[in-house]
Amino acid sequence: MTVFAVEYVYDAESAESRAAARPAHREWTAGLAEDGTLLASGPYSDGAGALLILKAADEQALSELLKQDPFAAASAISGIRTTAWAPVTGLLAGHSA
Repeated sequence: MTVFAVEYVYDAESAESRAAARPAHREWTAGLAEDGTLLASGPYSDGAGALLILKAADEQALSELLKQDPFAAASAISGIRTTAWAPVTGLLAGHSA
């Protein structure tokens, strides 16, 4: 499994759709955390986006997973940047293959 840093970008116009989809989004992320797919996530303090640290077999599997996010279904995300990441120090060290 590869660890990916996923950055969501939000725009001001998506605030209402994010608020409406937030309970379902948090339920989705909680399920991913429970099964070990999501290592950490949370919004940026300025409200401009969020960071999710996820494990997936490859970028295609990650893309399919992200399509399941209720924020995606609500068109609440204006941009996504994904980067394979290899944590070597700290609490997440050793989670990448």
